[in-house]
Amino acid sequence: MTIELLWAIILSIAIFAYVVLDGFDLGLGIIYPFLKQKADRDVAMNSVAPIWDGNETWLILGGGGLFAAFPLAYSIILPALYAPLTAMLIGLILRGVAFEFRWKNHAENNIWDKAFIFGSIMATFMQGVTLGAFLQGIHVMDRSYVGGWWDWLTPFSIFVGFSLVIGYGLLGSTWLNLKTEGELKIRSIKLSRRFFVLTLIAIGLVSLWTPFLNHEYFDKWFSWPYLIYVLPVPLLVASCSLGLYRSLNRGDDLKPFLYTIALFLLSFIGLIISIFPDIVPPSITIWEAASPQKSLNFLLVGVLIFLPVIFLYTGYTYWIFRGKVKEGDHYH
Repeated sequence: MTIELLWAIILSIAIFAYVVLDGFDLGLGIIYPFLKQKADRDVAMNSVAPIWDGNETWLILGGGGLFAAFPLAYSIILPALYAPLTAMLIGLILRGVAFEFRWKNHAENNIWDKAFIFGSIMATFMQGVTLGAFLQGIHVMDRSYVGGWWDWLTPFSIFVGFSLVIGYGLLGSTWLNLKTEGELKIRSIKLSRRFFVLTLIAIGLVSLWTPFLNHEYFDKWFSWPYLIYVLPVPLLVASCSLGLYRSLNRGDDLKPFLYTIALFLLSFIGLIISIFPDIVPPSITIWEAASPQKSLNFLLVGVLIFLPVIFLYTGYTYWIFRGKVKEGDHYH
C-alpha cells in the first residue's frame, strides 16, 4: 500500500458513492415519464427532495480529489472529455433547477417536469458516454492529450451511455419501491422488473465488448491464471441478479435496492480490474499521474478529517428522512 494507491482508493469510493447516491435520484427522472399522475410524481419528487443536493457532494469530492491528487490525469482527461462532461453538467443544472421550480408551476402541463426528465436523462447519458470514452482509451503523447475533439464519440461510448440510463432507471425504480406504498409501489415493482432485464442485458454486452477494446483488458479477463481471480465477479453478478429477481417477486422493500447497488458495485469492480494500474488508460499509471508524496500526505490529513464528517451527515440525513413517503408529504 502506497500513498498514491490509497488516494486512488479514496477517489474510487467518492466516485462510486456519487454513482449510487445521485444515480437513484437521476433514475427517478428517467422513470418519471412512466408516472402519469401528478400525485405520483409529487411523491417521487418528495422521496429525494431532502437529500438530492447532498448526494452531489461526492461528485465535487471526486473532481476536486482528482485535481489535487492526480493533476496529470486531470489535465489529460478534461481536454479529452470536455464535451460530454460539459453536457453532463448542463443536465445536472437543469435537473436541479427543475427540482425547485416545478413546485411553483401549477399548470396541468408542467414544463419543469419535462425539464426534470430531460436533465436527468441527459446527465446520465453523458456520464455513460464519458465512462465509455475513458474505457476505450485516451491518446496521450509527452504527457498531454493529443486526440481530436470527437474522439469520445464512438459506438461503444454511445452504448455505455444508453446502458447507464437503463441502470439508473433500475436504481430509481427500486428506490421508489423502497419509499412508497400502495399502487405506486406496485407500479415501481413492475418498472423495476423491466429495467432489471434491460440492465442485465446491458451489463452482459458491455462486459463482453470491453475486453476487445484493449489487449490488456482481454488478457486480464480471459487469460490464465488471471481467469481464476476474476471469475468470482460474474458469479457474484449472477447471484445478485437471482437475489434481485426473487426480492422483486416477494415485494420486498429494501432488498431490491441493495441488490441493485451490489450489481453496480460489481460492475465498478470489473471496471477497476480492467484498467488497473492505469488512471488514464492505456498509458498513464496511478504513480505516474500522482502529485508529490508530500502534497499527498498533506491532503490526506484534510480528507481523513472531513470524509468521516461527510459520511456522518449523509447517514444522519437518510436516517432522519427514513420511512415511506405518502401523498401530501412536503419537504420543498
